[in-house]
Amino acid sequence: MSGTNEEHVKHVVIVTGGAIHPSVHPIIDQADMLIGADRGADYLLQHGYTPDLALGDFDSVEPDRSSYIEANSLRFIGVDAIDKNFTDTELAYKAAAEANAGRVTMLGATGTRMDHTLANIHLLRQALADGIEMCLIDDHNSIHLIDRSITLAKEHYHYLSLLPLSLEVTGIQLSGFQYPLDNATLTLGQSLAVSNQWEEEQGTVSIKDGLLLVIRSHD
Repeated sequence: MSGTNEEHVKHVVIVTGGAIHPSVHPIIDQADMLIGADRGADYLLQHGYTPDLALGDFDSVEPDRSSYIEANSLRFIGVDAIDKNFTDTELAYKAAAEANAGRVTMLGATGTRMDHTLANIHLLRQALADGIEMCLIDDHNSIHLIDRSITLAKEHYHYLSLLPLSLEVTGIQLSGFQYPLDNATLTLGQSLAVSNQWEEEQGTVSIKDGLLLVIRSHD
């Protein structure tokens, strides 16, 4: 982990219990603070990383692993699996916000449980309201939520898709992509802006009103 200074935007990486691929390890290496949520903490320890904070009910790991996680993390918070109001991932996000994160990258937030995947995508709304730059990254996708604009590099992604998270998104402008949009409107349920392709090495998406998911992806 790298140190922080007053001008540095604190980057918190949250590793939670969904699908994780070694390709995301360079992101872990860039973290100022590492939070492992439930099985995500076990993943970190198994791959040579020490969580600054491990938290959750740890119902996804064996009891002996829970004890190991507690003993080998810098800080440990156990919560009751039944008597809690938030998922472990949301608790990890709240801990990142309390730690004054300026940027949060969430790994392992997608996977076989669609309910958890969608709940984690919806956490982007909370981060936006808190003024925290946040994205969800897995081996195939990078997911952001905007209410104004974002400029993103193409990197290794082939596609860019736009999906409303609000009932309507208006004033959509695109630059740097094969299929441009100029003052377009998307309503919830439309697939008009799925699978656009990059024309330049970076592109900009801006909107006037609404909440828009911006998803870079590759097969």
